[in-house]
Amino acid sequence: MRKYEVVFVLRPDLDEEKNAAVLDKFQSLIESHGGEITKLDKWGKRRLAYEVKDFREGFYILVKMNAEPKVAAELDRVFKITDEVLRHIIVREDE
Repeated sequence: MRKYEVVFVLRPDLDEEKNAAVLDKFQSLIESHGGEITKLDKWGKRRLAYEVKDFREGFYILVKMNAEPKVAAELDRVFKITDEVLRHIIVREDE
């Protein structure tokens, strides 16, 4: 298994319940495909460097995980089709 660092930005107009639901969705996706979350850090609402989809702020979340490359590919696919996610990046950490 490889180590990955995932950062994604959620829309700022979502309430706490919706934020938690989206986060649970991604956690269960990682774990159901055999991945393991080692760290989950909610950075909270921050100002974006530039406007994205008419939003000036976003809710940032950092996830560190151990997973196979297929898990990262599936996570990337689901990020792209989820309306609540403004931006995301998945980076493989070096050994």
